[in-house]
Amino acid sequence: MKCLELLLFLLLFVRDIGAQWNVWMPRDISAMTNSCVVIPCTFMYPASIRPYRGIHGIWYFGQPYPQLFPPVVYKSRTEIVHESYKGRTRLLGDLLQKNCTLQISNIGAEHSGRYYFRADLGGANIYTYPDFTELKVLDQPNIDVPEEIVTDESLDLTCYAPDNCPEMSPEIHWMYTDYLPDPLFTTDFVEEGNTAVMSSTLTFTPRPMHNGQLLGCRVHYPNTTFFYERLISLDVKYAPRKVWVNVSQEVMEGNSVVLHCDVDSNPPPRISWHFKDEELMSDIASNASLYLESLTPEQEGVYTCVGDNGYGVMNTSLYLAVRCKCKILLLEGTSLALHCGTQGNPAPTLTWLKDGELVGTITADEVSVLELLEIRPQADGTYRCLAENEHGRASTSLNITVEFAPILLDDSKCTIVREGVQCVCIASGNPEPSIEFYLPDLNITINETNGRFNYYTHSDGYTSTGMIKLRDKGERGNNGGTAVHVHCSITNMYGTETIRLELQQEKKYMMAVIVGTIGGVAVIAFIIAAVRYVGQNNKKENSNPGQDVGSKVENPSMFYSAVKKDKQSLRKKVGDDSDYQPVGSMAGLERQELNYAALEFMRGRPREGGLGRGDDGSDYTEIKAK
Repeated sequence: MKCLELLLFLLLFVRDIGAQWNVWMPRDISAMTNSCVVIPCTFMYPASIRPYRGIHGIWYFGQPYPQLFPPVVYKSRTEIVHESYKGRTRLLGDLLQKNCTLQISNIGAEHSGRYYFRADLGGANIYTYPDFTELKVLDQPNIDVPEEIVTDESLDLTCYAPDNCPEMSPEIHWMYTDYLPDPLFTTDFVEEGNTAVMSSTLTFTPRPMHNGQLLGCRVHYPNTTFFYERLISLDVKYAPRKVWVNVSQEVMEGNSVVLHCDVDSNPPPRISWHFKDEELMSDIASNASLYLESLTPEQEGVYTCVGDNGYGVMNTSLYLAVRCKCKILLLEGTSLALHCGTQGNPAPTLTWLKDGELVGTITADEVSVLELLEIRPQADGTYRCLAENEHGRASTSLNITVEFAPILLDDSKCTIVREGVQCVCIASGNPEPSIEFYLPDLNITINETNGRFNYYTHSDGYTSTGMIKLRDKGERGNNGGTAVHVHCSITNMYGTETIRLELQQEKKYMMAVIVGTIGGVAVIAFIIAAVRYVGQNNKKENSNPGQDVGSKVENPSMFYSAVKKDKQSLRKKVGDDSDYQPVGSMAGLERQELNYAALEFMRGRPREGGLGRGDDGSDYTEIKAK
């Protein structure tokens, strides 16, 4: 029992002795680079120990074990310290008063770390305290930013600068605050555990526009050139505030389209595209595109883009109109009713257009009906229903094709041309009619398969044109006249019509032959008479019988032939398609007189076509109407 009591006493005694080796210093302390820092320190040792050589102190850096030779920061007995601390450290406290406060000046980043104190009371009474101070050397101030910044909620940002150097006291200023709404600045000084911090708090209410904005905190020590700055970028959370999509558009059936959606929010939202009650796609991004391929009429309608980022939801819609490629085929005389329905807020107005022009009436109902009664070929075209309200427009369209039996147009006829007789047959129909000619006198049918005749055909839209030229008597009949018996047959799937083509303006052309012949002879007679008259006058004036018309020309015998040649040249020239050119000059006559005569003759010609050689083989002048 006595042994047990003695053991308990010894344990308590050892515990008391161990408890008396204590030190107090701040766990953490900070300082700005190139400034100084004071580390407060108080130590204790057992009361039973009597230092007989005084008290010495040593500060170590990094670790407390002398046997590992840590860098010596300060040593009271000697000035032998580590190279990086020479001239930088001094003991502010009195070791006899158990004050081990240390000051380090002109500190740099390499001085960041743990600092330990060792007390030497002489003899075996040497003790390294396990407690330490962690020094942080800063090159910029700290800014306390909340984990989450939400729009329209008051925000406090605090800038901290250490104030642990008695020789230097910091000043704090905020930068880039000009665009903040009603900013408020508050300065405070906090001292805890013998460490001091200067702070400045900026208070304002952020908006979405402030997301990404830079703010800065600047620390300056008066009477020094030391400036320290810290910049931050605001991360303001806000619900989607804008959703952009394509404008409503119209796409042809079978084609593809890309619908784009951009959402302005922070953080990026989950973007989803919806059609009717179906979600077509989704993605977490600031924008998303919906690809629609091989569109069908069933895909026409309202497409909605929804943005949701957890702070709010927003959506915007567009109308996609799918134009039908198909055509409506209608027979002439039938009726049709076109229905157009729409939805919108406010209610859209509905307008019917045909080939871009207004048809029907403009209504503001949800459904508009356009009735087409007893359709005629003129109803053929593109019909569009246009819906409009203050937010946009949408439209849909279809093509109506009217099919009808062939119709002979008024320009179908036979006329006399230089080569003979030309017959033209022009017909309109849908489908395009085919054309063939029939010569009842010869019992011959002329079409594309008959290569004997000069046959031509052409189609343009719903109009077909056929043309033949009959040159000789064998083609024009054996009655000695022109081919007046020409029939034109026009055919499509809805009917056939045969019409006899009349020879147009035959009497007029015969009159042109007579007038042309008489006029040509009259001009020649006039020219010859003029030449003779001039020659006789010259002979009388000069009283010289040897000077006659032949003296005015180099070769009198060639004069008449030159007139005849130019007459033939005139006849040849007016027979082609080129513009009229005056007859060439002749010796003894002025060019102006001959041109004038030819010009007057052209004015007297018929306006329709020209004449050729008659069946009797006689010559006559042919003039092409301008």
